[in-house]
Amino acid sequence: MKPAFDEMHTPDHEIRAQYRIYQRWLDRQPREAMQARREEAEMIFRRVGITFAVYGAKDEDGAGTERLIPFDLIPRVIPQQEWAAMEAGLAQRVTALNRFIHDVYHDQDILRAGLVPTEQVLKNTQFRAEMMNVDVPGQVYSHISGVDIVRVGNAEGVGDYYVLEDNLRVPSGVSYMLENRKMMMRLFPDLFAMHRVAPVAHYPDLLLETLRAVAPAGVNEPTVVVLTPGMYNSAYFEHAFLAQQMGVELVEGQDLFVKDGYVYMRTTQGPRRVDVIYRRVDDDFLDPKHFRADSTLGCEGLLDVYRAGNITLSNAVGTGIADDKSIYPYVPRMIEFYLGEKPILNNVPTYLCREKDDLAYVLGHMPELVVKEVHGAGGYGMLVGPAATKAEIAEFKAVVKARPDNYIAQPTLSLSTCPTFVDRGIAPRHIDLRPYVLSSGKDVQTVPGGLTRVALKEGSLVVNSSQGGGTKDTWVLED
Repeated sequence: MKPAFDEMHTPDHEIRAQYRIYQRWLDRQPREAMQARREEAEMIFRRVGITFAVYGAKDEDGAGTERLIPFDLIPRVIPQQEWAAMEAGLAQRVTALNRFIHDVYHDQDILRAGLVPTEQVLKNTQFRAEMMNVDVPGQVYSHISGVDIVRVGNAEGVGDYYVLEDNLRVPSGVSYMLENRKMMMRLFPDLFAMHRVAPVAHYPDLLLETLRAVAPAGVNEPTVVVLTPGMYNSAYFEHAFLAQQMGVELVEGQDLFVKDGYVYMRTTQGPRRVDVIYRRVDDDFLDPKHFRADSTLGCEGLLDVYRAGNITLSNAVGTGIADDKSIYPYVPRMIEFYLGEKPILNNVPTYLCREKDDLAYVLGHMPELVVKEVHGAGGYGMLVGPAATKAEIAEFKAVVKARPDNYIAQPTLSLSTCPTFVDRGIAPRHIDLRPYVLSSGKDVQTVPGGLTRVALKEGSLVVNSSQGGGTKDTWVLED
């Protein structure tokens, strides 16, 4: 495994240009002052209620627990030219993925061309036959995409960016990006006076603009709502936060009903027609008439209205076919097939365990690899080979052998590190980045930066909040 790329320091221990002003400021800060600010941030986050539920975890009374996602005081800083290249790569990738989803549910040209295995798409659990030949506004399925990007050092000492995952169903975390920036500006106003940091506070305005732009044809003043599974969902804070920031209603399935081919929400002034639903509910639970009959989270008959073109769901039903980890290796081919371009952002080399040769390699090299369940999320359903015990590897081998089509594997990447304020002082910790890409069919927009996630445990490569990770503010410099 290559040495980790250090975001702040060169291999010669010089401070990188984008961090020089910050480093001079940091050198003047007493440790006690930084500690006090960390405690202040935690107090404010707790008071505001910026928590997430921990599934399966119980307190001493047997109730479900919630906890703060740890917030780190030291920002991740990205120079403007690096961000510009990344932004172009994100727009290219999300455009191709949207073309792929449309193609899969219409002409299936890429399948007939043999560039993506037909069986892997049509027999995939994320493929929704109900969406065949359904037209969606602007042919855009993923209006909100979260693309996970990692940085790895190369032989020249420069960090190369790679896409690790595409999150196109209900990508989460953007509320933490916004709250982290507000917190940094509150705690360190002097720092923002020293830097030209690109703003992110306009994200809710861009999100609402995107949602309104994809309303059904003929609707000039669309009513937009955010659909949440409810207050016990791990991301409920984000659902409520985004609804509040956009100035739209936060609804649950029980607040909606279908009548005469349209969706309505119940209000104190009587029923009100809904035109766009930003749904934070998975496909399976959206409509008990067509999907899981036992679901109480969705609205019965919603899919019928959707297929008739009288409601827009964001993101679209069936979008998951493009962020399945077994489809991920084919994204570079999609970019070339649909756009006639070479990928700007590269994939991480990936082994498909459903392929005989790949499976043999993975089973023989599992201690060196990261093995992931194709539908896994949140750091679950995966094995980090170098950090696993012999017993854990043996157990995982048995699981992979039993369901090889359910797993992929990748080399263990030494994710880039960024200085992080931990209990013993400032130390490097591994990070990734999730930028948020908004697509309406007319344009593709990305607020500068995104959510930087940090693995707070020393040596850990798992950045997920559910696995003990934290977050940082992400600065894109406008200079």
